[in-house]
Amino acid sequence: MRPLPMTMDADYRALLARKGASQRDILEMCDRLDVRFLRLQFTDILGVVKNVEVPRSQFEKALDGQIMFDGSSIEGFVRIEESDMLLAPDLDTFRIFPWGNEGGLVARLICDIHNTDDSEFAGCPRLALKRQVARARELGYEMMAGVEAEFFLFYKDAHGDPTTEVHDVAGYFDVGPVDRGELARRVIVSDLEEMGFEVEAAHHEVAPGQHEVDFRYADALRTADDLSTFRVVVRGAAERYDLVASFMPKPIFGQNGSGMHTHQSLFRDGKNAFYDPKTEWQLSKVALHYIGGLLEHARGFCAVTNPLVNSFKRLVPGYEAPVNIAWSMKNRSPMIRIPDRRGAGTRCELRMPDPSANAYLALAVQLAAGLDGIERKVTPPDPVNKNIFTMTYRERRHHRIDDLPRDLHEALDCLEKDPVILAALGEHIASRYVEAKRSEWAEYISQVSEWEIKKYLGQY
Repeated sequence: MRPLPMTMDADYRALLARKGASQRDILEMCDRLDVRFLRLQFTDILGVVKNVEVPRSQFEKALDGQIMFDGSSIEGFVRIEESDMLLAPDLDTFRIFPWGNEGGLVARLICDIHNTDDSEFAGCPRLALKRQVARARELGYEMMAGVEAEFFLFYKDAHGDPTTEVHDVAGYFDVGPVDRGELARRVIVSDLEEMGFEVEAAHHEVAPGQHEVDFRYADALRTADDLSTFRVVVRGAAERYDLVASFMPKPIFGQNGSGMHTHQSLFRDGKNAFYDPKTEWQLSKVALHYIGGLLEHARGFCAVTNPLVNSFKRLVPGYEAPVNIAWSMKNRSPMIRIPDRRGAGTRCELRMPDPSANAYLALAVQLAAGLDGIERKVTPPDPVNKNIFTMTYRERRHHRIDDLPRDLHEALDCLEKDPVILAALGEHIASRYVEAKRSEWAEYISQVSEWEIKKYLGQY
């Protein structure tokens, strides 16, 4: 049973609108609205959202960062002999989930991971992003980012397990009754708004059963937090309609996959540092160097922004996803596109990431790449305004267009050869991330697929 929308509570809305909420503010709000449980949310290195939930009797202890958990049970954290870790909540992330249950209202706080001596844990993805945000701040910049996270809605089978049977056959921007997901999308939008999101648009995507909800850009950390919350909200809304929401990049052969186009810019002293009205494209040198950094390190960070074996089934020609390392003003075939808007809205759109990525690590490596381009004054090649998908190999070489890695194995090789991206992750995360992904690749290549059976069994 859903409670009254939190949007009707003026004090709660005021709390969401301001930064610097105190422990007392949160406790009083929880008591007044009868919040019974508090989720302490965090993310493992693979981007999976985790949480420890505490009852009202433990709220004070939780807000004080004194809740401990077993880090050895979390992918990529620590060994079993050094397992105890602390959850350090960011009080500005306090939100009440806008759906109720028999146990009462549930709130959440997003946490950083600390060691038991309260020092920062080197394997915390959120802290990895914070380090890059601090590095940008030292250079005088603040990263602003917005993501377009696409997802599919699927039916369940008779046992309640997910299938790849889509709930509609609609296409891009279709409306009901052809688009049978619009009711679920409206629930998603309502839930997001009640949690403080500013939703800008929601619509059906290209493939049957595929959807997109766009929320307003924000600083990099807020965007990563919002994306983690977005996944939880989308899955919860789908469950209410007895559907399964999936952020898998390419769940259906022959259909477009799901991307997570990432719009990004740097601000300095409250102004967009990417905008220069006096240049040819109205892009500043800062913007060009940032783009140069993204282009130069794309192969190195691809294993982070596109982290699954399945990610590279999306990065193939013919389905709008980029496979070439280039940039353009309007052409959507290159990896980076510059949207038309200028002034405060000047930005670049990186089109390669997909929504299975760890939001914190994905933004951290993109920011690290762009900042490296600025620090070394990397100049990108000229923008490519021709459709790259129709170019010959010789034409691509003439335009200095390189290719993205073809699979996860190649992407991991590129990651291990890129010191800038490795440094952005930090030794702890980088080593454990590569180890986990190498294991995933080894498991994949040892499997015998249905395609192989159909192709070879009778012929050989």
